[in-house]
This record gives sequence, C-alpha cells and structure tokens, in this order.
Amino acid sequence: MRLKDLGEFNFINRISKTIKLSSRVIKGIGDDAAVLRHTKDKYLLFTADMLVEGKHFHKGAKAGLVGGKALSCSVSDIAAMGGVPKFAVISIGLPGSLGLKYADGIYKGIKKAADRFGVDLVGGDTVGSEKIIINIALTGEVEKKSLALRSNAEENDAIFVTGNIGGSIKLKHLNFTPRLKEARFLVKNFTVNSMIDISDGLLADLGRILKESGKGAIIYESAIPVSKNALGFDSAVRDGEDFELIFTLPESSACRLKKFWPFKTKISEIGRICSFRKGFFLVRKNGKSERIKPAGFTHF
Repeated sequence: MRLKDLGEFNFINRISKTIKLSSRVIKGIGDDAAVLRHTKDKYLLFTADMLVEGKHFHKGAKAGLVGGKALSCSVSDIAAMGGVPKFAVISIGLPGSLGLKYADGIYKGIKKAADRFGVDLVGGDTVGSEKIIINIALTGEVEKKSLALRSNAEENDAIFVTGNIGGSIKLKHLNFTPRLKEARFLVKNFTVNSMIDISDGLLADLGRILKESGKGAIIYESAIPVSKNALGFDSAVRDGEDFELIFTLPESSACRLKKFWPFKTKISEIGRICSFRKGFFLVRKNGKSERIKPAGFTHF
C-alpha cells in the first residue's frame, strides 16, 4: 500500500496508535497543539507546522510573505487552543543556489510576525535542500480554565466562524492574520466548548470537531460567509488555508456574543451541533438538505 492509498489522516491515526503518553501529557495527537502539564494555573502548548515550496507556496512568492506565513500558521494553532504564543525554533532547508536576498527576506518575514505576536525566536537548524522547506515549532501557554479543545462540542451548540471563507487561490494563504485576539476574547468571556482553525477547509475541520466530540451537525449554505475571491461555494468550504476559527458554544450564549463582539473581524453563526446519529448535513439555499463528507485538502 502506498501513502496516497492510505491517506494523510489515516496515516496519522496509524502512527498515533503506536504512541504511549506519560501523565505529563494532557492532550497529544488529535488537536491543533499538544497540551502539557506546566504550572498550577496554566498548561504548556506545543505545535509545529511545515511549509514546502510547491505545496504551500509557489517558487517566486514574496520572501517576506513566505516567512510570515511560516510562523503565522503555528500562531493560528495556538490561538485555536485559546492560548498565547511564546517561543519558537526555526528549522529551514534552503537550496545552495538560492539568492541571499531571498533567504534574508524569509527570516525578515518570520521576525516581523514574531514581533507582531510577541514570539521570541530562540534557535533552530539550517540545512541544504532541493526546495525551500520551513518548519517552525512553537510553544504557548493557556490558563487551564481557558483551554479550548476540538473534543468538547455539545448538542445544540451554536457553530460560528470568523471572517470569510475561501479565496486562498488569490494569495490569502500568504497574507492572513491569525485570530489570536479574537480567540483570547472568546475564551476569556464565554464558555467555548470546542474550537479549531481552518487549515484544510471548513468542512474538513468542522468534521474534526464532530469526530473528536462524537457529534453531528447541520450547517446552512446561506449562512456561510464566502469570500468574494472564492471560486464558488463548494471550493470555498473545501480548499483550506483560511486560518479562520470555527468554534462552538452554548446556544444561550450566541445572542450575547453577537451583541458584545468588539472586533472588525466579523463572526457568522452557520449552524448547530446535533447528535452523532443525525450525521453531518448541509442545507442548501434552495432548502434541500444533503448529507456531506468532511472533505478538504490532504497531502497524499
């Protein structure tokens, strides 16, 4: 069997079954970041993201945007856990033929993002490679009472999404803002039952919340905020690299959230969590309901 026959997430599940964790680990594989014991009041968060030329950015993309994206992907993971990013190490593979100006530009982009989000760059590794490869490992902290996981969605929760969905093909994937401030506001002021950032597509990532929580959902096409740069609705909800947040919270909190939301970043209520037996459904604009699979971007 080849990797592309097994699929990316089946491969991850295959690996996770072989790993035994100590009591120091609160949450391992299966969320946006690992959750580790840390202090009396806080957990340590630990995540890593890798960018590969030709997969996550095209040759010739602006170096500063590539570097900024490399760190921002990991910051988005920390945000999805309700946390604050702290320290990063950068491992990078570069072709020997690459111009020094471009290499400097990548690091300038990383540093700019680090300054913006309060991240200390504390080390890493540099190797030669045929293509540009950037891997960033990032730690963060979150108050124990503020931790948001994928696995705690409750029946009748309202499902929300930040920003607009789709448009990565128009370079949104290189120029986005991790919803760090928005996530911190949410976990500080509301009971957020589950949260995830959208990296592989709205349907795929909402599907991960449903799988981890053992729940179903009903979402409405008319309520989903599709970007004007998206190539239609179906593309918008499957293409990925939006780096917006999907989160669920009790229905009783939905009205209060809309009333007191303080950011220019919009939020949209797109559906409800339901029981697992009811499945995952999309109600189209014409009123017809269809069972859907949480398909999105995969590497294999």
